[in-house]
Amino acid sequence: MNQDAFDLRRFVVGNPQSVAVWVALIALMIFGALRYDNFAGAYNIGSFLNYNSMFIVIAVGMCFVIMTGGIDLSVGSVAAFTSVVAAYLSPLGIQVALPLAVLAGVAFGAFNAVCIIALRIPPFIATLATMLGAKGGALVISGASTIAVDWGSNFTNMGMNKAFGLVPWTIIVVAVVVVVFWVVLEKTSLGRTVLAIGGSEDAATLMGLPVNRAKAFVYMLSGGCAGLAGVILASGFGAGQPLEGIGWELSAIASVVVGGTLLTGGLGSVPATVAGALLLGLVFNILNFENGRGTISFSAYWQMVIRGGFLFAVILFQSRVMARSAVKGTSA
Repeated sequence: MNQDAFDLRRFVVGNPQSVAVWVALIALMIFGALRYDNFAGAYNIGSFLNYNSMFIVIAVGMCFVIMTGGIDLSVGSVAAFTSVVAAYLSPLGIQVALPLAVLAGVAFGAFNAVCIIALRIPPFIATLATMLGAKGGALVISGASTIAVDWGSNFTNMGMNKAFGLVPWTIIVVAVVVVVFWVVLEKTSLGRTVLAIGGSEDAATLMGLPVNRAKAFVYMLSGGCAGLAGVILASGFGAGQPLEGIGWELSAIASVVVGGTLLTGGLGSVPATVAGALLLGLVFNILNFENGRGTISFSAYWQMVIRGGFLFAVILFQSRVMARSAVKGTSA
């Protein structure tokens, strides 16, 4: 009974470093619901979750990479590349375009893994090279223009339709991804290995853990999540977009860090990472509502400044929570 309660608390909150993101997310939700008409309406909630599903799924993949102490700068470009691939495959339907585009993303992740594990190239350099390659590849195969999807197939169903007329398919798909990889992290030896690598890769190796296999998994997972985001992008917007994805890797990293995952690895939470991605999106959502009131008008540039300042405040609060936890642990 106690163990079940602990697991539930850990699923909802994550770890002490994740408290700040939940506090900020709940506070913004309450603020928005009280200040703006229709903020808490079904249309705004559905549209918000549907659009941000791309960033959530990329952030989940990035979370696993960062938990090992690595980084993946290629996710935005891979998402753009796979959106073009999915658009070209759209005449074959979502049942073909989805798995093949995701596999294309996994292939980029596998390339990153080979460079990092076999060739011993630092993750920053390896994934930066992949980012440039994927972006160039997307521009080459698309002719530097958007690729319209086939509207006669069922390809756009995932991005534009709702399951049983209630919940957008993208939300369901991403929810399944989140739950599956939360289970992987919290309930499997692979998840424990991922965290052990981030804590100390040398120690994990001496313990006989499958370090290289786990590292290959996280980069392939990150690539696959980026591939899924590319499919959502093409299906939801009706076109493969080679120029999209710019800065997505930074948003994913920000979501992970704000969610309490340490950049040095060894600690992380999938639900808190989702909360971090939602928090980033919610800041923009609230700023758009504020612009709609007409009292204050924030340009896109000022929105970025405000978003950055808000994130800084959340991270500052997070660091205070960590410091207090460390003091309590020392006194105990």
